[in-house]
Amino acid sequence: MNIQTRLDRFFSIPTCCFYFVFCVFFGCAQTSKPNIIIIYTDDQGYGDVSALNPEAKFKTPNIDKLVNEGLTFTDGHSSDAVCTPSRYSLLTGRYSWRTSLKKGVIGSDGPCLIEKDRMTIASLLKDNGYNTAMVGKWHLQMEFEGSLKEGGRDWSKPFTDGPIEKGFDYFFGIPASMNFGILTYLENDRVLDPPTLFTKKKMDITPRTYRMTPPYKEEQSKGYVEVAPSFNDELVLETFANKAVEYINKSANDAKSGKPFFLYLPLTSPHLPHCTHPDFQGRSNCGNYGDFMEETDYRVGQVLDALKANGLEENTLVIFSSDNGAESNYAYQRDTYQHYSCMNFKGGKRDIYEGGHRVPFLMRWPNAISAGKKVDSPVCQSDYLATIADIIGAKLPDNAGEDSYSLYPMMKGTNSNQNLDRAVIHHSFTGHFAIREGKWKLNMFRGSGGSLKPTIIKPDLGEALFELYDMENDPEETSNLYFKHPEIVKELKEKITQIIKNGRSTVGTPQPYVKKNWKQVNWMTLN
Repeated sequence: MNIQTRLDRFFSIPTCCFYFVFCVFFGCAQTSKPNIIIIYTDDQGYGDVSALNPEAKFKTPNIDKLVNEGLTFTDGHSSDAVCTPSRYSLLTGRYSWRTSLKKGVIGSDGPCLIEKDRMTIASLLKDNGYNTAMVGKWHLQMEFEGSLKEGGRDWSKPFTDGPIEKGFDYFFGIPASMNFGILTYLENDRVLDPPTLFTKKKMDITPRTYRMTPPYKEEQSKGYVEVAPSFNDELVLETFANKAVEYINKSANDAKSGKPFFLYLPLTSPHLPHCTHPDFQGRSNCGNYGDFMEETDYRVGQVLDALKANGLEENTLVIFSSDNGAESNYAYQRDTYQHYSCMNFKGGKRDIYEGGHRVPFLMRWPNAISAGKKVDSPVCQSDYLATIADIIGAKLPDNAGEDSYSLYPMMKGTNSNQNLDRAVIHHSFTGHFAIREGKWKLNMFRGSGGSLKPTIIKPDLGEALFELYDMENDPEETSNLYFKHPEIVKELKEKITQIIKNGRSTVGTPQPYVKKNWKQVNWMTLN
């Protein structure tokens, strides 16, 4: 069909059909719904991105691209200061302490923390025409056939209650963390190499670091976990990155034809063990931790390069964050190399203080986000679900995304001050709370809130300890204003009480939650 024929046909069609006709006859560049990739690191502090920390003792040029070419939420938080609960909140838009998990983490084998039929980002997108995949670390539990204690394992049987039952079309990864079993690769609902051997932590030269390397043994004993004979901890990041690139390459044609994809890529770094690939060992000025972070950055670069090579980067939303702050060996990197993983923030992983949950919180989507943009309002990873629903034009039901606020207006720059009156709830390894609203943060303890002790020891009503900080003027949490502003303390206690009792922090019908064994909410009475 020549151009004149096209024009004649165009002008014979009503103007209201202009866009449709243009797409049919001249072609549209890409679907308006973006591809979405969430890259989720493990125990990475805010200061472990060189674009956010000019004094960093290693470079992260690929993660820096996300900062320079996209949007940085400078006050972005994981929902918890440890792994499992943050992953639950990211995928469901709901705080994990509403479940039976009131503190700590769970293991590899057991019922999945994500309840049956609960909406996840993956199920939302799958129901709205997306291909969905996960490559990486799950750590929300799945159920394997048999047990070591009762008759042994049957690795030939499929496992259940894993990612493919939570909305993912495809899954490749490992069950949980690299420091405890089960250490083997999984695909969809199958174990690829039966973990018939056993290994344990093998201490490294650097204080408090270790590896999970061979030799492996044939019999289990105390401290040992299940491992596949072929498993090599140094190759895990490379394996995940290659699988992610392979998935992008396979999905590119569908994405260009109107069926976008969602890829959830939770990496295992820089969580212990610091098992850096041999190609990256000795490259940084921050010991093995810096080497591991430089490899992590390289793997992120492989994913970004795959998008570019396939012509997908303009209409792909890349979200990058970490499940909590830096592991407690951040002190070793600070004292030995003068590298500040947690920047000036107090504490680290497990803590209710900022270092425990203020993390890199980056987004790049060239079609919608201006390069180099910053938003300073407090936000949380639980917000991803509502944000993505807003982007694709989906409405969340009352029983989904109970703690999820859309960040889409902030991303577009149409309302950088949206949701200023919302409260963000923080949660520590020991199950204690903090509530953040505007510039005020109230830390609520019953004993210690993590690896760091409260700065005051005077109890309130003989039970709980409280600390109030002005985060606008004191982000280091050095000056406790609890006794100076009782009215703020009262207001924040009332607000967090309602957020807990309503089963949600967003507007909507109150929702149920698990109320058993909850000692940490001792300032209130659960009905």
